[in-house]
Amino acid sequence: MRRRAFFAGLAGAAAWPLVGRAQQSERMRRIGALISLPENAPLSQAYVAAFEQALGRLGWVEGEDIRIDYRFAASGPTLFKTFATELVSPSPDAILAGSSAAVAALWQQTHTIPIVFAGVADPVGQGFVQSLARPGGNITGFSVYDASLMGKWLQLLKEIAPNITRVAVIFNPDTAPQSTLYNHEIEAAAESLGVTVTLVPVHDDAEIQETIAIQAGQPSGGLIAFPDSFNYTHREAINAAVVRHRLPVIANYAPRAGGLMS
Repeated sequence: MRRRAFFAGLAGAAAWPLVGRAQQSERMRRIGALISLPENAPLSQAYVAAFEQALGRLGWVEGEDIRIDYRFAASGPTLFKTFATELVSPSPDAILAGSSAAVAALWQQTHTIPIVFAGVADPVGQGFVQSLARPGGNITGFSVYDASLMGKWLQLLKEIAPNITRVAVIFNPDTAPQSTLYNHEIEAAAESLGVTVTLVPVHDDAEIQETIAIQAGQPSGGLIAFPDSFNYTHREAINAAVVRHRLPVIANYAPRAGGLMS
């Protein structure tokens, strides 16, 4: 699904608490948005532009009848908590959450303000919603990766480079709360594929480069980079290191939408 269409649908989901009360009052409506990427990242700017354009088509114009409070966490674990508190404090009509880490931080602050998420893998497995068909509670949105797909990633890596017998999986546990689900699926698939998997938490460029160098320094190595805001933010370091060391890799730094939950 194209990103513009994705965020058009997301804006519609985010606007439902606004539309339902539009005729009750002429006051300025308020939306919070906790985006996991850096503010100056091209993808962040594309998301913001598409989101505001979609809201505009629904009749909501920033600065006229709606105010949007943006926070960009840039994959900083402490920033998610800080910004979640700031966004919940003025009691907005709804909050947009850009990742699992953003949802988790917001959920700690409110169980009543509607939270609409994007870029969340396996929201049922993470406990954010009761089911895809009937989320329940105050959280809904778009589901992207199901945890079971992570085993497929390992299978694809093996098909790309059949000689691989060792795979390092890099992730930041502070920004990817879904990593436990991912790890379980990858480890389950590894045995049948004859691959040894090493789970490697990373927190900065230096740890990324060190991990990739070690993995490439031994024969038959490969790499998986989880779909996560941290890996997106540090994608240049990951890309440069795997190219330099010629290490086979499976990665997706920009998750796309799967299905809309109602």
